Amino acid sequence: METRQQPSERDRPAGQRRRELLEAADRVVLRDGPKASMNAIAAEAGITKPILYRHFGDKGGLYRALAKRHTDALLDSLRLALDAPAERRERVEATLDTYLAAIEARPQVYRFLMHPAETPQPETGAAAGAGSGSGETGFDVGRHSAPLLRRLGEELAKVIHDRVELGPEGERLARVWGHGIVGMMHAAGDWWLGDRPCSRAELVRCLADLLWGRLAAVSDKAGGPGF
Repeated sequence: METRQQPSERDRPAGQRRRELLEAADRVVLRDGPKASMNAIAAEAGITKPILYRHFGDKGGLYRALAKRHTDALLDSLRLALDAPAERRERVEATLDTYLAAIEARPQVYRFLMHPAETPQPETGAAAGAGSGSGETGFDVGRHSAPLLRRLGEELAKVIHDRVELGPEGERLARVWGHGIVGMMHAAGDWWLGDRPCSRAELVRCLADLLWGRLAAVSDKAGGPGF
């Protein structure tokens, strides 16, 4: 009986193989958090580390791909909360709760994206992948997390600018608010995830109360989708 051989690494479409590698990386991140290593991800994917570098270039390339994957999913969820048929206060609370629920559901992924591993060792390029010593530590993500937060801030700024009337300086003010709200969510969520000083619902209510100053008073833009 003839057996069908599995396609080799080179035979698989690049897009499909990249998705498979990101899924393998996700499994390692869920297990190891910030200590996830290229060695562990390559082993999980059943490949050598040089092949992993061939697809992503270096640790930073893999981190950015994972960050985009998870940020895209989070932004989709946040947009659904913002577009829900509810009063403004309810939608603000739903948006805050969506973010906190996401980091609570996958804390290791959150820590991987936002917290650098302890005493990371530099590693770049395929040459670094040639050595597979056991001394490799986790990803040094500290220098990569700021762009992720900046992207969230810019996306929220667009939502605010498109939906509420902030006057002639509206675009600038929307960016201030967008980045400020993301910074608040990130700092408060990080503290809450580590210390658990209150329930998620109580934290959502407290943060919404903090926001409920001028945001509650401004009018929706004429002809816009409303906020």
